[in-house]
Amino acid sequence: MNLNKTRWIISLSTCAVIAAAWVTWQPNTSITQANAATDYAEMKKFSDVMNAVRRYYVKETTDKELFEGALKGMLSNLDPHSTYMDKEMFSKMMEDTSGEFGGLGIEIATAEGGIKIVSPIEDTPADKAGIKSGDLIIKIGDVLARDITLPESVKLMRGKPGTSITLTIFREDEMRTFDVKIKRDKIQVKSVKSDILAPGYAYLRITQFQEHTAEQLQKQFDALRKQSDNKIFGAVLDLRNNPGGLLDQAVEVSDLFLNSGGIVSTKSRVGNNMDFKAEKGDILNGAPLIVLINGGSASASEIVSGALQDNKRAVLMGTRSFGKGSVQRIIPLSDGSAFKLTTSLYYTPSGRSIQATGIDPDVEVKAVRLKIEDDGSNRPSRVFEANMKGHLANGNGKTKTKKEEEAVPGHPSEQMVERLTKDVQLQRAVDLLQGLHVLLKTS
Repeated sequence: MNLNKTRWIISLSTCAVIAAAWVTWQPNTSITQANAATDYAEMKKFSDVMNAVRRYYVKETTDKELFEGALKGMLSNLDPHSTYMDKEMFSKMMEDTSGEFGGLGIEIATAEGGIKIVSPIEDTPADKAGIKSGDLIIKIGDVLARDITLPESVKLMRGKPGTSITLTIFREDEMRTFDVKIKRDKIQVKSVKSDILAPGYAYLRITQFQEHTAEQLQKQFDALRKQSDNKIFGAVLDLRNNPGGLLDQAVEVSDLFLNSGGIVSTKSRVGNNMDFKAEKGDILNGAPLIVLINGGSASASEIVSGALQDNKRAVLMGTRSFGKGSVQRIIPLSDGSAFKLTTSLYYTPSGRSIQATGIDPDVEVKAVRLKIEDDGSNRPSRVFEANMKGHLANGNGKTKTKKEEEAVPGHPSEQMVERLTKDVQLQRAVDLLQGLHVLLKTS
């Protein structure tokens, strides 16, 4: 081989190597390969630990137990709402959204040191036992809450109706720890309640957003309107201690009071984002609306509150809401189990994320205990000018008073009358409603 021929072969070989290197070297491919190597290393570590548990753990365990434990740990470490559910838990969770299940009646989330009460559900054993939003469950029976997962705590608190369980509670605002014994019961959540606050003023209460909540709200409002001879001057929408529920029902409830505008949007890292808008049709025809919220108003309650506040459709009254601004997706698995995964955050129409911040009311009114003092104005023996002999006429003739002009049928139930003597937030809401009605009427 002569020298020139050798140089050509070397040059061609070099070009071939460079070309091959150019073709095969792709930055993304290298990163993928590096990730694959990392994944393999992590999988090997997982496998090594699992094998060690199989061989040396003090008690014999099954692979199913180990894998399920790993899934629980993986999801619960993401955030307080992502969780794995075995078959039993998934089945019971589906009962929750249909409105009937057995247990204590509380919405909970993981928290440092235990299980946090998001909200007790109205008229349930937990509510009747005085459990409050923000309470921290330290122990369930003899089990420390910090040592178990959320589904495990739910499983412990559920049980046969009539049986009891003792919870150890830490209440931060009172800086005390106490035990409370609660008897389990069949929980039948009535999603919507309604009443008359005063002639012409409606009270609408949503305890939880379940299937058909919006439909039930519409029906009950129609009944109140009929009872009031189609004269509704305003309404209170009570979302206090409402832990949330179904997103689609929150959107539909918001839409009942809006003619236009945004309701809520969601943003996720992958997948489609959602953006819900209101359609024409306000069941109150623009009459004043007060929304009551507190620290137990979470998730779907905050979607409704945020939508009505941002669209200037309602005045929010009460105290700051819970601050759960994330959306979870339930993903069923082929063996009957499922997992709940946080997939997006939601935003109010103005673009606010309320995650971990909550919604501030327009008018802050804290819950307080009232002591009624009798000033004697309602006593039969009380004498007014009109009772005095020879009192002068007012010159109004037979002109009807303002109250007579607005007289409408429909009166509050006995339960509502009693509630209004104790519930200062609701009292303030009624006062504001009636004041707004007067202003709108005279403007």
